[in-house]
Amino acid sequence: MLYKTDYISPLGKLMLASDGKNLLGAWFENQKYFCDPVNEEMIENDNLQIFKDAKNWLDRYFADEKPDISELALTPCGNDFRQAVWKILCEIPYGEVTTYGEIAKEIARQRGISKMSAQAVGGAVGHNPVSIIIPCHRVVGTNGNLTGYAGGIDTKIKLLEHEKVDMSKFFYRQN
Repeated sequence: MLYKTDYISPLGKLMLASDGKNLLGAWFENQKYFCDPVNEEMIENDNLQIFKDAKNWLDRYFADEKPDISELALTPCGNDFRQAVWKILCEIPYGEVTTYGEIAKEIARQRGISKMSAQAVGGAVGHNPVSIIIPCHRVVGTNGNLTGYAGGIDTKIKLLEHEKVDMSKFFYRQN
């Protein structure tokens, strides 16, 4: 059985999902891949401890604290490749960014192969089901292009600005 609750953030409403013990997802309302890959009905439950913990984590994040990802029990659903990418996302420090290319190099190193596609990494980053907490907003293009964000490019910019990232070296070009 899966559960859901809402969290009202300064950037809009998030829906949180859980299996009862772990956080499976945190999606902005109307974001791309909303509730992906959850494919069963969720029951509203505001009283689960994981939801209380996640809301507290988000409250602290938006209060300019730097809560640690390890404080939450996360079990995002995805294949081995996506899990490996999301694990790397969890290692990007607050207020810093990395590139899709750098993540691709790290995945290639981990797998003992000569190279990995940055586009494949981009697909995994884009399908991250735990917005903000697993910080996919901290990934940018090699040339400084902010590129897309499933929660919307404006949201990505606001999250990076919230973390005091120097935005002067970045740009956004719509396709």
